[in-house]
Amino acid sequence: MRISARADYAVRAALQLVASGDDGPVKAEAIADAQDIPHKFLEGILSDMRRGGLVVSQRGGNGGYRLAKPAAAISIADVIRVVDGPLVSVRGVRPPELSYRGPAQSLLPLWIALRSNVREILDGVTLADVAAAELPADVAALTDTPGAWTNP
Repeated sequence: MRISARADYAVRAALQLVASGDDGPVKAEAIADAQDIPHKFLEGILSDMRRGGLVVSQRGGNGGYRLAKPAAAISIADVIRVVDGPLVSVRGVRPPELSYRGPAQSLLPLWIALRSNVREILDGVTLADVAAAELPADVAALTDTPGAWTNP
């Protein structure tokens, strides 16, 4: 699975909004500066997040962005889906829409299993979890598996 720059930036922007607490709306420029995200790119991401119901925007001198609901109610998967679409696809197609023949037939259950695991992790971790540096125990345990921090 590949996490796009767009998805990474969206999650980081959302976490910056969590960190701002109830201080009122946060300007896109402030989010971009705090997270080292290109401002113009971030504007498009925030627009998608607004259309997706994850953030609300306020115009004017005191305007900016804030989360549309509590951080504990927004999963990392929610953010990624809003800006990038499905969590797992193969050549841009969702796994259940694929079919294979012959020796490749068992690829489909493999892609489905992969999607299931990705969903389990990303749907199970909220912005609040990450902001508090308190990943669910089952997710945190995965970081302790042999080879988790190495690249093959």
